Amino acid sequence: MMYLMAGEELRTFTSTTARTAAPSEPRETEPREPEAGKGGDPETGGTAARAWTIRLLVVGIVLAALNLRPAITSLGPLLEEVRTDLAMSGSVAGLLTSVPPLCFAVFGVTAPRLARRFGAGAVVCAGMVAIGAGLLIRPFTGGTAGFLAASALALMGIAVSNVLMPVIVKQWFPDRVGSMTGLYSMALALGTAAAAAVTVPLTEALGGNWRSGLALWAALAVAAVLPWIPFTGKRGAPPAERTPAPGGPSPAGAPAPEVRITRSRTAWALAVFFGLQATVAYITMGWMPQIFRDAGVPASTAGLLLAFIMVMGVPLAFVIPRLATRLPRQGPIVLVLGVSGLVGYAGLYFAPAAGALVWVLLLGIANCAFPLALTMVGMRARSGAGVAKLSAFAQSTGYLISIPGPLLVGVLYQHSGGWGLPLALLAGLMIPQTIAGVLAGRDRTVEDEAAAR
Repeated sequence: MMYLMAGEELRTFTSTTARTAAPSEPRETEPREPEAGKGGDPETGGTAARAWTIRLLVVGIVLAALNLRPAITSLGPLLEEVRTDLAMSGSVAGLLTSVPPLCFAVFGVTAPRLARRFGAGAVVCAGMVAIGAGLLIRPFTGGTAGFLAASALALMGIAVSNVLMPVIVKQWFPDRVGSMTGLYSMALALGTAAAAAVTVPLTEALGGNWRSGLALWAALAVAAVLPWIPFTGKRGAPPAERTPAPGGPSPAGAPAPEVRITRSRTAWALAVFFGLQATVAYITMGWMPQIFRDAGVPASTAGLLLAFIMVMGVPLAFVIPRLATRLPRQGPIVLVLGVSGLVGYAGLYFAPAAGALVWVLLLGIANCAFPLALTMVGMRARSGAGVAKLSAFAQSTGYLISIPGPLLVGVLYQHSGGWGLPLALLAGLMIPQTIAGVLAGRDRTVEDEAAAR
């Protein structure tokens, strides 16, 4: 289904770029591309070149999104084998599940500066290279420290790509933020689910060696490098964004008014919402298979249940951003996601195996707070520069907030001997997450708040 939707988006974007607007009536719905190294005559192939640029960019966005979670969700179903082979305690395993948000916070904040210096396309391309290298190296390091270091390399690539994807969408598709965020989020959810679902079967097919099963995901990152190579020499925003339309508002990529993002209440609400949903998501990706395995579910089935949670994000990650952009306030969506999470965790406590399908269905709905948060990043700022600041702040601050969660779950699990306290923590986090999401979903932008001050 993702490929059908992606094909529909490609046809729409191609047909849109093929039309040439009159100079007095610029078309704001046209996707925009960065400056090419050599100009071409628009009457002799320029339209076709623009169409292929857009096609290549959409393919690159989809492939990059597919690579933003397998480094994490491929590990969850094999965590017990990795712990045994590398002699990890429960607390160290909890630290391992805390590494992703730590890397996202530390490296994500550097993404806007790197993009200004080298270009967003070059940074994303380098990110895909880092992901592939880290995934290929980490299973064969021979110890916990090396495993963590190689994981950090892959997560560094994920971190910068995480931050720059909303920026790229805002710059190139300013009037299709919902559609493109939905496509990107859907691909991300598909990659997340696929890694959770097929890692154990692939490992068994390769002789039961968890190292080979984890290393296979490096191939997907290598494939994602290719479509970004043509964009590595292009810096800055698309040229159409640099000059405001006569008599019109500032375009999406124009320099934003000076915004002190740390003084924006909306930015802080969005950062808290992002951080709490990330906390829950990384606890889920790191520990959910173990919860089911401790309830008597086989390892392969536990991996499939985690995959089912992530698979729910494939259709919903396409629908929710499109719905969110049609609503002035996103609070009602936040409430639905929060209630789903509360019921899901309660059910997981009382009947983890018997009602497994119902609970993972509800948790899959709750897990879609991530594409909603990404969409709100694009909606809560009016310019590309504003989105870059907000994306870096919300994601870096949010991931800092999420760091203690997975580690705390590991400690609670080890010292309590069960999942009662960890599940109570997860359910409790849904309440402040919902409150912060409602506040972040109000109809305002960070530029408006700066102007009001």
